[in-house]
Order: sequence, then structure tokens, then C-alpha cells
Amino acid sequence: MPICRVLIVEDHPFQRYCLLSQFNQIADVSVEAVADGCIALDRLRQSHYDLVISDLMMPNMDGVQLIQELALLAHKPALALMSTLPERVLLSASQVARFAGFKVLALLCKPLGVEALRALIEQVPDAHAAASDAEPWVHTPDRRSLVMALRRGQMRAWFQPKQCLRRRRIVAAEALARWEHPELGVLLPAQFLPAMIQHNLESGLLSTVIKQTVQAQSRWRRHGHQVKVSINLPTHLLDDGHLADRLLKQVKAQGGEAQDIGFELLENSTVRNEGNYYANACRLRFKGFGLAQDDFGSGYSSYFNLASTPYNELKIDRSLITGCLENHCLASTVGSIVALGRKLGMTVVAEGVETDREMAFLERVECHQVQGFLISPAVPWRQFEQLLVAQDHGG
Repeated sequence: MPICRVLIVEDHPFQRYCLLSQFNQIADVSVEAVADGCIALDRLRQSHYDLVISDLMMPNMDGVQLIQELALLAHKPALALMSTLPERVLLSASQVARFAGFKVLALLCKPLGVEALRALIEQVPDAHAAASDAEPWVHTPDRRSLVMALRRGQMRAWFQPKQCLRRRRIVAAEALARWEHPELGVLLPAQFLPAMIQHNLESGLLSTVIKQTVQAQSRWRRHGHQVKVSINLPTHLLDDGHLADRLLKQVKAQGGEAQDIGFELLENSTVRNEGNYYANACRLRFKGFGLAQDDFGSGYSSYFNLASTPYNELKIDRSLITGCLENHCLASTVGSIVALGRKLGMTVVAEGVETDREMAFLERVECHQVQGFLISPAVPWRQFEQLLVAQDHGG
């Protein structure tokens, strides 16, 4: 295992001494400690560190100012933030770091124990691997290449399972677009969706995903598997007064039924006329489609919107799930959202579930379904069917 280089930023001499002493008990770690953000910034400009553990309340340059300055550096170390301040202050500071492109490994309340530090160090290699995988694709596809990808069937619907917590079975799925590029491999939406939006090709992509979803459902049904699938729907498309009719026509043209399809309204766009939003939301439900509030707890989602839109499904954003076990504020928020969703008669789905402990917590707060890498990433329809077959045989 390579040596992990750690920089501690802590203005209290005794706390620095304790942290250094505890790190000396951990193998394969090279650790340094400085007294404030200004000194830390100088060190980080001169040397590469894998992990920075920073206090928030410090003289000269506090922890939040340090994060903002570090964002200007070419190399971004993994971060852990520590403080005696309330958890909500730590959580707010972590958002500063995440929006600046940092991987925040932990929010730590003082004093820290050696086991907590050991667990922190174990996360560093995974953090760097994730950062490497997340490197943006610098080439922006032009309109012609996107249109050709749609025509040639390179844009594919992959399916991520939703598992019922009570039954521990896959009961539904979300369809997610992938570009199966002949030269660049499988591309994620972040690598082509902005260009799709720029060139007004979202409706074409939506039609493609609907067609492939209904075809997949038909294949699964022939093998005894009835699976409802939700599809992402850009909210601004609700400005089209004929949207609900057109979507129903597309589904029926492929031999599908509206009751087997749901639409997840995305927050990355808004309607020009709010009346159109509610009109089409109602009409989609009239046609028999399901309707989900996606990414609740992030962005611009509001309680009024949740109460006044005819949703039958509520999806809790992964930003609330990640770290909820270590942060009482997040845990309380998730529990409250689950309770609210249940009272409103919605199926509550937690996104981004990656650990058994997160699964156990969501089961305790009576969340209905979970979705995330712990169950499975999005996969092509044949692999999704294999997951269904495996669970039928106790796999």
C-alpha cells in the first residue's frame, strides 16, 4: 500500500499533538500538522497531499476560506472537516467543498479517536479512484453526431433496479440513457446530455428511451416478470399542451400500457407557464402514468410542490442518504421525508444507497424502496433480466 500523505490544519496546540500521536499509530501514513489556513495553503501549493483534515474555526484564515482558496489549485486532495460546532454548520461547510469539486470523506466532531482516523485513511484510495473516474469528457458532441447516434440506435436505455425493502426483491426500475459509442465506449448522460439540451434533441431521446423501455418490459413479461419502469422527463417539456396525449400514443404504439410507465420530473429545467406544469401533471395521471418527484431534498424542490402535484412516488436525493448515518441532521431529515411521503400516500424511494448500514437505516424509518450501487448499477435489459431470474432462484 503506498504512503498516504495527510495534512492536519488545526490551530489548537493540544489538538494538533493528539492528532499527530494518533496518526503515528497508523501504518503507511505520513502526516504533518499546521496551525492555520494560510500556512496550509502555502504547503499545498508546494507539495502533494492525499488528504487534508481541517478545523473550521481558525484565526487568519478559517476552514471555509481555506476550502475556497484550495479550489483554485490544480490538485484537489480529499477532505475531512472537523469542529466542535453544530452538525448543521459542518454540513453547510461540506457543501462549500462539494460545490468546489472536492470529495468530502467525513464530517468529524472533536475529539477524534484513532479508529475513526484509521477508517478515514481507508477511504482515501477509493476517493482518488472516484475522482479519476469522474474526469469530464472534454469533447462536446455536435448536433449531427447526436442525431446519427439516435438514428443508429447507439442511444440505449439501461435499467437500474428499485428494491422493495420489506420483501427484499426487485419490484421496479429506472430507465437511464447511455450512449454506446463505437469508439469511446459507454458514455454517461453527463457526457452527452448537455449537448442534447443545447441542440433541442431531448424529445428524440425521450422517445427512444420510451420505445426501448416498452420493448424490454415485453421481453421480461414473456418470462413472467412484470416490472414498472420510470423514465426521466425534463420538466420544461410540460409546456407542451399535447405532451400527455403524445406520450400515451408512443407507449401504446409499442404495445405498452401507461400503468407500467412512470415519469420522474427533473429539476434541471422549469416550465415557462406554471399552469402548464400542473395541467400536464394532472393529464399524465389521467392517462394512467405514474409521476415521481425526483431528487427531493435538493435544488428547488418544495413542500408546496410536493403537496399540490399529483405524484404517486417520492424519490429522496442521494445527497441526503450519503452521510446520513454520521449526521443526525441528515438522518432526521430523511426520516421526516419518508414519514411525509407515506402520509401523502406516495411510494418513497431512496436513491444512492451504497452500504448495508444505509439500507438498515432506511428500513428502520420505513422507506418503501431503495435504489443504488448496493443493489446494482444501471445495466442493459438482458442483465436486468438476469437479476430478476437470480432472485427467483434465491440468488
